[in-house]
Amino acid sequence: MEMVEVPLNPIGREEIHRLESVLLFATLFRPEVIELIKDPAERLTWVDSLAVAAGAIAREKAGMTVTEIAEELGRTEQTIRKHLKGETKAGQLVRETYELIKQGKLDELVKNVEVLAKGGQLVAMEEYEKLKKEKEELEARVRELEKALKDAITEKEELEKKVEELEGLAEELRKEKEELEGKIRALEEENHGLKAKLENIKEVLNDALERVKEIEKLL
Repeated sequence: MEMVEVPLNPIGREEIHRLESVLLFATLFRPEVIELIKDPAERLTWVDSLAVAAGAIAREKAGMTVTEIAEELGRTEQTIRKHLKGETKAGQLVRETYELIKQGKLDELVKNVEVLAKGGQLVAMEEYEKLKKEKEELEARVRELEKALKDAITEKEELEKKVEELEGLAEELRKEKEELEGKIRALEEENHGLKAKLENIKEVLNDALERVKEIEKLL
């Protein structure tokens, strides 16, 4: 494995990424870590945790704040603090790797990688990249589903708003209908009264006509 100078207190993005990469892979190839990630079901979780811990510690050494680290790595500040304080196993392992490198033991770590590789037990970088790609694809899918859910909720809220508007319109129409029915009843009652008056007028006219006829006979 080719040796590279490791910036223990990186300055700039390039040095941060260099320290981050060395911390991650040197930790991944430690014998105890190889044992931890043998189970395929646990491997992705371990690799992700170690990657976040390596990224957090590399940025901490560059003088970045917890908030800045969390924003850049896309994790919560609580998660970053736990890794930096060694409250997670991944954070402990990466911190130990950093101290070993600081003590000038990178050569020893590299030899461990070479020994493991010769023994056929090394988790290849290609496999890590594959797992990383799968993780990114799953995260992208989760984001798509979250967006679809958000859109569905928005559409539901809009439909509920329209239903409320229609219910309000229906209530207004119901009131208008009741008012019209009341007016119709009033008109019907008025019409009935007019009919009664008309009948009375007809009776008076008939009586008058009868009297006129009687008067004509007398003449």
